[in-house]
Amino acid sequence: MVDRSPLPDAAPTAFPLWPLIATMAMQTVATMAAYSIPALAPMVARDIGVDGALIGMFVSVVYGVGIVSSLLAAGFIARYGAVRAAQFVLVSALGLVVICAQGTALSVALGAFALGIAYGLTAPVSTHLLVPRTPPAILNMVLSTRQIGVPLGGVLAATLMPPLALAVGWKNGLLLQAIPIIALILLLEIPRRDWDSAASRTSASGQGVLGRSFALLRGNTAMQRLTFASFVYSGAQLAFVAFMTVHVTSRTGLGLVTAGWALATFQLAGVISRPILGWVADRFVDARLMLAIQGFVMAAAALFAANFASGWPIWAIMTVAAVAGATASGFTGLAYAEYARLGGARRTEATGLGSAAMFFGVLVMPSLGSVAITTTGSYLAAYGAIAALTTIAGAVLLLPVKDMRGG
Repeated sequence: MVDRSPLPDAAPTAFPLWPLIATMAMQTVATMAAYSIPALAPMVARDIGVDGALIGMFVSVVYGVGIVSSLLAAGFIARYGAVRAAQFVLVSALGLVVICAQGTALSVALGAFALGIAYGLTAPVSTHLLVPRTPPAILNMVLSTRQIGVPLGGVLAATLMPPLALAVGWKNGLLLQAIPIIALILLLEIPRRDWDSAASRTSASGQGVLGRSFALLRGNTAMQRLTFASFVYSGAQLAFVAFMTVHVTSRTGLGLVTAGWALATFQLAGVISRPILGWVADRFVDARLMLAIQGFVMAAAALFAANFASGWPIWAIMTVAAVAGATASGFTGLAYAEYARLGGARRTEATGLGSAAMFFGVLVMPSLGSVAITTTGSYLAAYGAIAALTTIAGAVLLLPVKDMRGG
């Protein structure tokens, strides 16, 4: 049965079109910046003198640093406003492209750190702006649609950056991203006074202390299980992203542009699946059940990916990438909607907790995968671990539970 429990605010009736566009645009350009280096992994690794598999560490740095900013997000939003927080995310994305374009191993590491400082604000900003403006009957769909920004940014990075890098060099390709980033920073000034009103900030006030976020887990089995699944699923998602281009080029003999299309297929499947999954969860299937099913399917996709080889036809590789993307990249909107529902009045803080769990998964799983790949010389161990963990997470979500909402 679909849970349609109302959120604490008086239910709105209008579709939140402009806040949805703004938050999705913020997420898209920030994610494109974050995913550009993995999309160019073979080229960047060669120029800066590191093993291509170690580029998996790049996204781990972004999300690892983002753990802290996600846990502090509610307090930041209460003090400065959600739109100002969104602009801070974009300034950090600008810092990434400028610093990484210096073209050294140190600058690439520092660029990842620059974005991570603010990347944890993206989901709490969106929840803070969208949930009070969204009718509860379409909350899963709206938040899932907002999350399109993540795979869409990945699609843009995977499809635009390889040919752009071949044409003008990867450093200049990165710097061209400054144009849309600066434009969006300026455009967000238009609604800032209205959206960052004192009343809007008050709903997040008093939050943001690290310990308070973790306190949301105490005695709340539903949130504990959701947090474990979010950790595993997000780690699986970024493992696919981090290793896709290097894996395909090194094991199948395909070129960088074709491997980029495999990554783009993964991301595009996430773009298409997110609003569809949200719509289904709003009308037919409980979001928790949908999340469990996604875990089982992404496990199967990981096992197929582990066996990529030179004999694989392109269509088969693209199919595996699409199935993996629809699940590993398609779950986050439903997860954030569940965090908002379970968090109740503390939904901005709960969403920050969810982001921290997802970012921790990104920090741990691609990094361990990189170690496994460089140690064994095979992708089987990394993808096998992904399959096992996502299966366990899906099974945990199916266990009966009595949830509790934050006060």
